Amino acid sequence: MRTGSEPATARSPLRMRLWLSLWGMLWALFGLVAFSLTGRPGWAAACGVVLLLAILDLCVITYRMRQGPHYQPGRDIPPYEPDHGDGRTRPGPGADGRRKNGGWADPSSGRP
Repeated sequence: MRTGSEPATARSPLRMRLWLSLWGMLWALFGLVAFSLTGRPGWAAACGVVLLLAILDLCVITYRMRQGPHYQPGRDIPPYEPDHGDGRTRPGPGADGRRKNGGWADPSSGRP
């Protein structure tokens, strides 16, 4: 479902990044070993740098995945409220500004 506010409410596809990082790590490790055995130290060093970046990315991905659904929402969590074009920023669910019945408080009334 497109809401028109994707850049502001985009969610990172962490599972896809995890598999791509693992794939890159395997190829970089293969290249590091292959170039080291064939006597190409420059290419081996380049593969080593890519390997380190893939491992670092893997660590960041697993850290964010373990933070839970706030940072990696699943399919059961609906998209965020889109911008309605009136220029006001609206707080997310559960923040100040929501009424008990789920409606938005009137900012001119002075009460939530």
